[in-house]
Amino acid sequence: MRPAAGCLVLAALAGCAATEPGTPKLAPPAPVRSASVAPANEILAYLARIRLLDERGLAAEATRQREAARSRPDDLARVKLALALSLAAGGGEEVEVLALVEPVVRRPTADDDLKAMASFLQVQASERRRLRESAATAGQRLRDERRAAETQKQRADALQERAAQLQQKLDALSELEKSLSDRQAQGK
Repeated sequence: MRPAAGCLVLAALAGCAATEPGTPKLAPPAPVRSASVAPANEILAYLARIRLLDERGLAAEATRQREAARSRPDDLARVKLALALSLAAGGGEEVEVLALVEPVVRRPTADDDLKAMASFLQVQASERRRLRESAATAGQRLRDERRAAETQKQRADALQERAAQLQQKLDALSELEKSLSDRQAQGK
């Protein structure tokens, strides 16, 4: 609906531009981001551009977007920075992404498209964080189980060695008993 309204406004302005040849031309107006490009289109264009970047390029882009967000702290800058951070391969930026998008999600006056992207990034960062914590917990559990298995193996080895020693003693006692019974049988 908004792009259609924007097209109507542009068409009306284009009609006004067809003035008489004698009227002076004014300088073209400075581009206004919110009027000329919808935030959704700007986010899509930005995403299309940064998805082609390698790891180093994404890190540089995240740094550039941090500076842009500091100089112009609006919702669009926050979402762009959150996008760059979420695509960066370093990981671990979930807390920063959540801090960036949470105000956009909660703001009732935020652009609907930006709010939707911010909500998506919020869910994605939360899920990544949950998965990272689950992986850490599973890793710790695996280390604990390995330690327990190693302890049980050592205990089983010790019991097996003890059983072998006892078997040797039993065999020695059996030999001793046999030799004593053989002596007694020879002595009679």
